[in-house]
Amino acid sequence: MIKFVTLGGFLGAGKTTTMIAAARMLEEGGRRVAVVTNDQGTELIDTRLVRSHLDSVGEVTGGCFCCRFEDLMTVTSRLLASGDVDTVMAEAVGSCTDLQATVIRPLRAYYQDDFSPAPLTVIVDPRRFAELNSALPFFDRDNDMAYLFGHQLAEADIIAVNKADLLSDEDREKIIADLTANHPHATVLAYSAKTGEGLAELVAAWDTSPPPAPHVDIDYDRYAAAEAELAWFNQTATVTADEPGFSPEQWARTALAHLSEAALRNGWVVGHLKVGVETASGLTKASVTSAGEAPEMDSVVAEPALSGTVNINARVACAPEVMDAAADAARAAADADTGAASTPDTETAIAFRPGYPRPIHRITDPVG
Repeated sequence: MIKFVTLGGFLGAGKTTTMIAAARMLEEGGRRVAVVTNDQGTELIDTRLVRSHLDSVGEVTGGCFCCRFEDLMTVTSRLLASGDVDTVMAEAVGSCTDLQATVIRPLRAYYQDDFSPAPLTVIVDPRRFAELNSALPFFDRDNDMAYLFGHQLAEADIIAVNKADLLSDEDREKIIADLTANHPHATVLAYSAKTGEGLAELVAAWDTSPPPAPHVDIDYDRYAAAEAELAWFNQTATVTADEPGFSPEQWARTALAHLSEAALRNGWVVGHLKVGVETASGLTKASVTSAGEAPEMDSVVAEPALSGTVNINARVACAPEVMDAAADAARAAADADTGAASTPDTETAIAFRPGYPRPIHRITDPVG
């Protein structure tokens, strides 16, 4: 029986970092892990990052797991056929919810002989939770993005508070107490994907068998409205430079800082902003989860390069065409700062709002 771990959580919570760290821990313990990433768009920086750390990686694009369940199973089957895998970890896109009804229960109903679903885990970044709660606010019942985030937490079997290393003991105890009080069905725990603190406890929780989660109904009109608030933008570009080359780290930092400042200046709520620069020496990746925030370097290649491929992934509450223009300006700033020249691939660039979510399977019976 193959363990199937589904990870949810809002944009920027640290799902990919958690997946990489947990997969490494499981493999060190003798497990053989395959992972699946997910996004509404294509050309995913996170998939490239995961592939730089792990061997068995697939992706589901063009929609959330809730609307791409059969695609999820097809990709999973392909990964299982390529190796002796005993654990699958699937990371849902950050605006996805209703995973109990559209992934966990269909796995139990249709694949009970093949997979053992782990408790649904929803990852929370505590600092981001506080920031977004203030900006949206998340507990405003009339706010659609707040509604989506609230549903993610309400359906969780495990609420995993990431980046615990950045919290004081008092703040850690407070957020755990608050989440436990508001979501008594869930197991709430704190950990850090970056340092490994508490990660073993989270991994061990995936082997438990909690009672079936009660069904939490969802208004798909509000779910769709929440997703539509974010401009989803993916762009690929080729970057070149004359001798002695350009710095991938400097290019990524400058481009992302420009986007972050634009978001702050225009009052955009940021789901996430990511810039990846892939050269012959590897992947440099930077990310931002709050407007005005300085880029955080998730992966750095120090060697200068004469050429590389850039990917920009952005989820920002603004019109798609506005995000498109902001990305062009960010590339120009990075080019000027590094002495490089970037040319976007117009065939792969996409800026859009997601369509109405239409699940393939939806089982509301908690025992289903």
